[in-house]
Order: sequence, then structure tokens, then C-alpha cells
Amino acid sequence: ITELKPRITVFGVGGGGGNAVNNMITAGLRGVEFVVANTDAQALTMSKADRLIQLGAHVTEGLGAGSQPEVGRAAAEECIDEIVDHLSNTHMCFVTAGMGGGTGTGAAPVVARAAREKGILTVGVVTKPFHFEGQRRMKTADLGIEELQKCVDTLIVIPNQNLFRLANDKTTFADAFAMADQVLYSGVACITDLMVKEGLINLDFADVRSVMREMGKAMMGTGEASGEGRAMAAAEAAIANPLLDETSMKGAKGLLISITGGRDLTLFEVDEAATRIREEVDQEANIILGATFDEDLEGVIRVSVVATGIDKSAAEIAAAPIAIRTAPPKPVSRPAAPVTESRP
Repeated sequence: ITELKPRITVFGVGGGGGNAVNNMITAGLRGVEFVVANTDAQALTMSKADRLIQLGAHVTEGLGAGSQPEVGRAAAEECIDEIVDHLSNTHMCFVTAGMGGGTGTGAAPVVARAAREKGILTVGVVTKPFHFEGQRRMKTADLGIEELQKCVDTLIVIPNQNLFRLANDKTTFADAFAMADQVLYSGVACITDLMVKEGLINLDFADVRSVMREMGKAMMGTGEASGEGRAMAAAEAAIANPLLDETSMKGAKGLLISITGGRDLTLFEVDEAATRIREEVDQEANIILGATFDEDLEGVIRVSVVATGIDKSAAEIAAAPIAIRTAPPKPVSRPAAPVTESRP
């Protein structure tokens, strides 16, 4: 039997996206391919990724986009063939960027649109600027996020300002950004682990797609705990992710729950954690659960959750046409969406 694992690409765009990819590579994320694209040639020399794209060498002469999203957009459009090449044979693409500058804000939607037009499941994970960076940069970020939302299946937004909830007066600037990148890391790892690691309940790519295709806004959380009551503690931590926007999971239409533990993970713990998270969402939500082993987690349980469709009504999702390479699995407990070849 040929084992076809889904190919997952993490595409870092601009300075923030490039840093996020470096942090993920340092943290040892396996099972994905990394691509970094930037208008700033100097920043690319600092990248740990194998695959690099210098955007808009003609438009910017390698000097960056000067905080102008239209320059970032033009630079990405100049290199669209190279971007598309790096996406070939990909099934799922995470586009990550810091919003508010020129390259991330302008080029991320171009990359996401290219991926989505190829039928790739496309997830955006972006940060918003700190308040101290000023209103102009925040406004640029908001416009960029609005544009990116149209080009991805699912979008996760991490406001950098929320890092103050986790920081103390000893937290270094670099550590704070590593915390934001941890959200991206755990989201990607949660999905890849469920599909590629040895599991009690394994998921296939069609499961992941049914929760994430055409789902609008999403949130991610992850929690780890050990000792007495660890399953409940990890589930609570996953639900209460302090870094995400003020969105609650309450209205989510899709839910991906990943429970990972050592060989000592019990049936009761899986039940307890999953039940706690299910209480947060509508009974009608499409809930998909996976449980996997990780030898390194002896004594520890990790619960990760991706909640999608937070801002959509069930009717909207049921009516959304879907264009993908293979017919989608029928989601549980809601009418199957019509399958059409073209995108709205």
C-alpha cells in the first residue's frame, strides 16, 4: 500500500512571517515544508528555511517594502510563478505574517489566493501590531486582515498586545514574540500530529478539511498538565488561550480536538478532556477528535483545540460552494454543501 501523507507547507511572508518560521524550525516542527518570502534581501539571509523567495527584486531592489502594502502586493505579483511553484503538490498551506508592515500585509493575501486557487486548504495565522506601534500601522493591519480573510479558508488572528497578559517585567522582547509564534506552532503541530503520528484515534486529511474549509474566523488553543486532574486542567488551558482575540468558541461550527499523552493516557482522561471542550460549543457543531501517543509526554497530557466558523451561521456554511480536488466528506449533522468546480 502506498502511504500518501498530506503535504503541508508553512509559508512565512515578510519579516514577521520569516521570524515565525525560524522559531518553528528551532522548536523542531516535523512533517511540514517551510517557505519564506520577503522583499528584504538581507532578512532572507537570516532565514533557516530551505526554500526562499526574494519578492519583487525589480519593484523594491531588495530593500523591503517600506511599510507600504501596495509595494508588498506588487512585489508578490511579480513573483507569482515562483510562489505557485513552491505550492505544487501541497494539500494544506499555513500562510503566516505580521500585519501592519508592507510585505506581510500586501503579499500574504497574494500567496493565500494563489494557494486557494490551486484547491489547497489555506489557513492564515497572522499577528496584529502592539498599540505602541501607532494607529497608522494598526489601521494598515486591519485593512490587510480584511483582505486576507477573503483569500483563506480559515483565519486566526493574534493581537501582539495580548502578549502583555503573559509577560512580566522580566520578559524579553524576543521571548514575547516566541510566545506568539508558539500559537502558530501548536496549531500546525496539532494538525500534523493527528495525521502523521501513531494514534489511538487517527484523523485523515478529509476530516481536517471538513472542519477548516470555508470556515471564516477561527481560534486555536493548547494546554498541558500533569498530576492529579491533568485532563481537565489541560482542557481548561486550551479553551482559555489568552493570546487570541476576544473571540469565544461558543458559536463555533467546527471543532478539531487533539489529545496527546504518553502510554499512561487513559480512556477516562480522553473522555473528560473532550467532554469539557464540547461543552463550549453548539451541539450541532462538526466535532472531530484525535488522540495520539508521544513517548516524550510520559506523565503529561496535552490538549489542543482548533475552533472554526466562529463568525458564520450554519446556513451560510451549508450554502457555501466548495471547489476541491476530491469530493469532500459529508460533514456530520448538517446538510452536505453542493460541490461545484468554481469559487464564488
